[in-house]
Amino acid sequence: MSHVIVMAKEPVAGKVKTRLCPPCSGSSAAAVAAAALADTLDAVAACGASRRVVALAGSPGDWLPPGFEIVRQRGDGLASRLANAWSDVGGPGIQIGMDTPQVTGTELDSLLSIVDKPAAVGSAAVGPAVLGPARDGGWWVIGWHRADPHAVFTGIPMSEPTTGALQERRLRELGLDVVRAPLRRDIDTIDDLAAVALATPGSRTAEVAARVLGLGSPAALR
Repeated sequence: MSHVIVMAKEPVAGKVKTRLCPPCSGSSAAAVAAAALADTLDAVAACGASRRVVALAGSPGDWLPPGFEIVRQRGDGLASRLANAWSDVGGPGIQIGMDTPQVTGTELDSLLSIVDKPAAVGSAAVGPAVLGPARDGGWWVIGWHRADPHAVFTGIPMSEPTTGALQERRLRELGLDVVRAPLRRDIDTIDDLAAVALATPGSRTAEVAARVLGLGSPAALR
């Protein structure tokens, strides 16, 4: 049984997407987060994962579609919360965040097909893994067939320009055969928001971005 875990925060003003402020207000940043989360969950709902899980900091709201499990984020620091979420859910599977709403169900299925399979007969690798680099030097997706989550994440500095490279090195050190997913841009800054909105016409994220950026309608992003 493969899973997709979405690491998410309840979209509350002042607690999410604070790097958008300024120029955004806290409530506008929360609206961006809510839209991105909803688009992300739509993509997960459209994929063929056996389990769809939100690892949540905060409380679920009407943004949560049916068919999703909730596990509570726990631990000090992001690396600890990631490891604990994986331990609570088990593997194999993949994990993404709530700020790459351009991901699609088809893309998630492609990544799941990689980690669903054990290591090939005769391979020196423990098993397959996937890692998707982000433009800011981090990563936007990670997954494996079999690994100790605490060994994967403990000691990896998060939210740094070197995070993605260090995470890939760790996976390889653990004997995993790493397949790189496509480069993605997550939403941290206003420039990121504009670029992601442009890449996702018709999405909730694009609609909110047009409003937040004062463009009137999503068509003005083109």
